[in-house]
Amino acid sequence: MNERVQKILGRAGIASRREIERWIEAGRITINGRCASLGARIAAGDRIDIDGRRLKAEIFQTPPTRCLLYNKPVGLLCSRSDPNGRGTIFDRLPRLPSGRWISVGRLDINTAGLLFLTTDGLLAHRLMHPSFTVDREYMVRILGELDVEKQRLLQIGVMLDDGAARFKELQPAGGHGSNRWYRVVVDEGRNRLVRRVLEAQGVRVNRLIRIRYGKLSLPRQLAAGHWQELDSGQTVRLFEQVGLRAPI
Repeated sequence: MNERVQKILGRAGIASRREIERWIEAGRITINGRCASLGARIAAGDRIDIDGRRLKAEIFQTPPTRCLLYNKPVGLLCSRSDPNGRGTIFDRLPRLPSGRWISVGRLDINTAGLLFLTTDGLLAHRLMHPSFTVDREYMVRILGELDVEKQRLLQIGVMLDDGAARFKELQPAGGHGSNRWYRVVVDEGRNRLVRRVLEAQGVRVNRLIRIRYGKLSLPRQLAAGHWQELDSGQTVRLFEQVGLRAPI
């Protein structure tokens, strides 16, 4: 094995590749006592230090990949910690003997539903990268009802402060009284995109649930706050969908 330092450390769950590259540029990582460069490669037997702390040799071993579907409840953050002491999704996930859980995309504190998490940094990167267009499907409840013209505008596109955005699909999904449900599909992961597109048309969102990410759907039996692990066959197929070979 002779691979770039950011690839091995990313796969081991030390941090994201981008973050590791920033550490390299800041001179925080050394290889055999010398500051690492972005193109540096490492192999078993090399001594790797981050901020002077020696990493264990286990980083060169490829641990079994694990993948989870998690039904996020409203009120939890997708960050690893919160200075205000609010709960995060990582508080409820199974503990890992090594590496870390990587969340593929985020949901804001007021949005519930499907999150996919993996221990494999390259898989997470592929699933989130704009070059791999991945649909995100939501159930959204709004106050009032969208008329035909407003539905048309939402699918043509609206202008947000970070560029134009639109719904790839928009279908009525029932409702009673003053609230109506719609099924919405978007193919990008900008922050709070569904809410912002609707708010740009003066529509008030009072509930938002993600039910699908790519080919991964929220299992009907998975209760809020609970997780379900993919088996080896499901994991292999997921890697294949993004052009990777599963390391299991």
